[in-house]
Amino acid sequence: MTKTLAAIVAFGLTLTGSGAVAAAAEIKVVCPVAMKSAMDGLIGEFEHASSHKVTVAYGPAGPLLDRVQKGEAVDVVILTGVQIAALLKQGKIVAASQADIAKVGIGVAVRPGADRPDIGSVDAFKSAMLAAKSISYVNPANGGSAGIYLAGMFEHLGIAAEMKPKTVLVPGQATDSVINGTAAIAITQMSEIMAEPKVELVGPLPAAIQNVTLYSGGVAADSKEPEAAAALMKFLASPATAAVLKAKGLEAE
Repeated sequence: MTKTLAAIVAFGLTLTGSGAVAAAAEIKVVCPVAMKSAMDGLIGEFEHASSHKVTVAYGPAGPLLDRVQKGEAVDVVILTGVQIAALLKQGKIVAASQADIAKVGIGVAVRPGADRPDIGSVDAFKSAMLAAKSISYVNPANGGSAGIYLAGMFEHLGIAAEMKPKTVLVPGQATDSVINGTAAIAITQMSEIMAEPKVELVGPLPAAIQNVTLYSGGVAADSKEPEAAAALMKFLASPATAAVLKAKGLEAE
């Protein structure tokens, strides 16, 4: 048994308070798409060891928050740390179940074999963006944390006006624009870049303008499967997930 699987089993026994196997449950989860590449593997291992069934709805963090606030039936909510804090205040999350899971920064991607822009410093990044034929990132209006940050970052750098006519705003994954040729460069969270084999990660944004998003989670206050949901949350926040998260461009908390 791997350490990951052993950790899942241990959590299950802790929550049931005995060696008895808990009845299989169906756990509904909402989770930002930036976590998808890591979650897909982790959820598979959890299901295998626990016999629970997990269904995950992925999407931009903003719309997912809205769905939870409007009362959508879910068991586990994974969102940004700020959003989870808001849900805690609203009584939508069981306080004792809240835990930080992972964090991820923003990176730059190009097609394999394409020229790799110099983004080693803020000045180099600005020059690269001004020289680029086109760039892509998630539409801030869709509520994704990376898109919202990037729109403000270009304003802060003083090049928003120059970037506007050559920026492709997308509703989903920015890397799709690089793959289909509508943009030369994609800027998005590094976990999304590393999950897509048809693009290459140039590197992270320079430290002075980097934005790290913390993903946190908790059991929904009205969960129909609170024990199984708590077991999943405890596993996701455990050291057993660190290697998988790192391999997918995320850093365990």
